[in-house]
Amino acid sequence: MTVDVVKNMGASVRQRLLNYAKANGRPFAEVLQYYAMERFLYRLSMSPHVEAFTLKGALLLTAWQAPISRPTMDIDLHGRTDNAVDAIIALMREISQAEVTDDGIVFDPSSFAGEVIREDADYAGVRTTFVGRVDSARVHMQIDIGFGDVMTPGPETLTYPTILDFPAPTLSGYSRETVVAEKLQALVQLRMLNTRVKDYFDLWLLTRQPELSREVLVEAIKRTFANRGMELDLDPIGLSSAFGNDPAKQMQWSAFVKRSRLTEAPAKLSEVVEELRLFFAPILSR
Repeated sequence: MTVDVVKNMGASVRQRLLNYAKANGRPFAEVLQYYAMERFLYRLSMSPHVEAFTLKGALLLTAWQAPISRPTMDIDLHGRTDNAVDAIIALMREISQAEVTDDGIVFDPSSFAGEVIREDADYAGVRTTFVGRVDSARVHMQIDIGFGDVMTPGPETLTYPTILDFPAPTLSGYSRETVVAEKLQALVQLRMLNTRVKDYFDLWLLTRQPELSREVLVEAIKRTFANRGMELDLDPIGLSSAFGNDPAKQMQWSAFVKRSRLTEAPAKLSEVVEELRLFFAPILSR
């Protein structure tokens, strides 16, 4: 009987994910992707390497159960370990093969590959890709790992919500203040060249959250800019009306909102930029 249960778990999970997708009006491929990322995070949380990695990126919006969030296809982590590509591949492969309660997903150990990303950064990041499978459904995984960032006041313990009734991952994640500080730093650095409109959405969403501490944020901004060797710009181009009203930026924003199905986000980028400018003005002047 045990053999039958294990043999059919993948098919059972796949059907339950299909049912979940239909009930929630979400594409099955998206639900499958989120399930695969969730179950990898669970394996990480159960591994001896859990303390070496901190969750960052868009999955934090899911972890924080934000009122709305944008879809993502990858896991972003901060690493405190060897950043050599081969070392990261070996770690991710080991984590993926951890012995856990059967949750219907299998990660192919032979599919792992890696490459250096952000080569112009002080600490090069590593991207790892591999393949998972739930019954006959394949899912392509991508994990981006960065190094050398500062976290203010430090990493926070979080429990990542589950789609089905399997054990939840518990691991460390960035604070809201660190996320906002890093996105502000990118906004200042990229100026009019910035095409990362998703960062504007994240900033718009996070600066509205009551959990965000302005006192901690001031310190996080100072530490993040100092760590990245940048002066703090009190009047950044990325928060100007010229940026918000730029036709090309508005086109990028409209496409992002439509593609991400963010019906509650403002239709006009200029509204987002103005709201952020009013939020950050007193903070940047401190």
